[in-house]
Amino acid sequence: MPATSRIFNKLSILLRLKEFSVFISLLSVTIAFTLLSKEFLTVHTFAGILTLASELGIVAIGEAFLIISGEFDLSVGSVYAVSAMASAILVRLGISPIIALLLALLLSASIGAANGLITLKARIPSFITTLGMAMFLRGILLAVTGGFPVELGVRHPVFEVLSGRIFGDFRSSALWFITLTILFHFILNRTRYGNWVYATGRNPNIARALGVNIFRVKFTNFIVTSTLAGLSGCIALARFRIIEPVAGTGLELEAIAATVIGGTSLGGGIGTIIGASLGAFLVGMIRVGLVLAGAPAYWYIGFVGLILIVAAVIYSLTRGRGLRYV
Repeated sequence: MPATSRIFNKLSILLRLKEFSVFISLLSVTIAFTLLSKEFLTVHTFAGILTLASELGIVAIGEAFLIISGEFDLSVGSVYAVSAMASAILVRLGISPIIALLLALLLSASIGAANGLITLKARIPSFITTLGMAMFLRGILLAVTGGFPVELGVRHPVFEVLSGRIFGDFRSSALWFITLTILFHFILNRTRYGNWVYATGRNPNIARALGVNIFRVKFTNFIVTSTLAGLSGCIALARFRIIEPVAGTGLELEAIAATVIGGTSLGGGIGTIIGASLGAFLVGMIRVGLVLAGAPAYWYIGFVGLILIVAAVIYSLTRGRGLRYV
């Protein structure tokens, strides 16, 4: 085979990687912010980006898992806040922080189960179900707290495990993020359940004909998504020691953006956990980079939206019809 053909074949394989668009975006953003700020390529900045990416990334992992199976969850931002708020209130009432954390995660899982049951049993689009749940939970939070933040008030080793400093500016939340990325990547790509998730999202009718329990797969993924959002909220609580009732507002859109940037198809059946994690890291990089560049805070959402559109175009060209014209 001629050298040119081999190079073209390798390039074609590279272009077809689901994570290709996020790699291009990461490289472009890194170059841009390095030119705009001398402090961007430092260990301190990397630690800050990783901290932000970890809290968003844990939510994005669950969101990607659910989207691949063909559903959405727009309530993760509210679950993030509810879990943290429940944990903080329980601790202030004198309950052991470990028990409070477990109860907060159980509450998060229950919300996911409710989303799944309503969506799948009543056959309501998950977009509507989870949007309604998000509004309901946010209203409950505001009613319970009166709109005021709740401070944790105590120190406990469990909070150090969730988001304590391990060395320098690096926090243990990064270890949770990396571990969960590896775990769910393994589940999605190396287990029978992962095959069921892909099959469910790609074509539910064929998956059902092959013996896949569609209800069980989607119901389980709703619970996983909500539980991970709750865990992320508790990690954020451990870092700040305080939680506001409006915490997590817009988090669902950032998580979905991270998954799409990472190569997940909103149509279901296509996506990777690695891509979603890299997408979360990219979003964290944008947030920190804009601050270092001295840009106004309101530029952040616009910049994420721009990267999302660019990543979607790259994905379309490399995996869709556009590839035929390369």
